[in-house]
Amino acid sequence: MDIYIVNIHKGIHGSDTGAYDAQGRFVPEKLDEMFTKHGKTVADAMTKDEVDEMLKANRENMDFKGWLAASSEWNLLYKLAKDKDGYLRKDTARAVYDGSLFYQLAKQEKKG
Repeated sequence: MDIYIVNIHKGIHGSDTGAYDAQGRFVPEKLDEMFTKHGKTVADAMTKDEVDEMLKANRENMDFKGWLAASSEWNLLYKLAKDKDGYLRKDTARAVYDGSLFYQLAKQEKKG
């Protein structure tokens, strides 16, 4: 599954995290803010419940398509990339934004 980050701005939707600006540039402060605000159990990580809390906090009123898009993206990320303890780590989420996550997952799969 290829993600072309040069075109990432075309996928911006309502109720998203704001981690990309309107021109498609990654805003690392937004990622830090997400994990600081919602990662309560473990520093720099989120549980499934904390991911769900973050999604609810980002919902724009009556933005059903945005809710669905954000929920689909983050739930897929959580399922694919949570660690053995059930945490989605901030560094793992950052790998989505820099385009390296799928390479990391493929490398892990070869080892395992």
